[in-house]
Amino acid sequence: QVIDGSQWISRAASNIDIDLFELRSAFITHTAAEHKDYQLLEKNFVALGEDLQIILSGEKNIGSVALTSFMFQQASKNNPIDLLGAMFIIEGIGKRLAAYWGSMMQEQLGLRDDQVSFFMYHGVADENHFHNLEKALNHPKMNMDIAHKIAKTAKITARLYQMQLQEIGNY
Repeated sequence: QVIDGSQWISRAASNIDIDLFELRSAFITHTAAEHKDYQLLEKNFVALGEDLQIILSGEKNIGSVALTSFMFQQASKNNPIDLLGAMFIIEGIGKRLAAYWGSMMQEQLGLRDDQVSFFMYHGVADENHFHNLEKALNHPKMNMDIAHKIAKTAKITARLYQMQLQEIGNY
């Protein structure tokens, strides 16, 4: 998901009409902030003493496949503004839980900062990302129809995200 995120956001940006340039810019800004996050995750993995090849050759679980497929499907549509709902779910989880999870893992497993920096970074960065997404909702062309689509995409994303996390326990 970490690698795919910036890719579907970029695709979505490329499908937003030019007359919605503020929203297009919000998507582009967001993908620019996200596109190297996987490198931080890889560094944490190696700092844990793991072989980088394991994570590079890893297979997505069923929930991750479903989430990624949905995101790319939505991003390929014309003006996929509803993906703001997906970003709110994903960034909201990061904003509220990433640093907490990182601290808990660090405390319970005795991990160093360089082994949990991905989580700690997202606890702070996702707060800023979340704020920027909130600004996008104030676009003059926003209306109740778009709001309903954003909410529906948020609900679907939340369910698929939950499935992704549940599947971790199945491996």
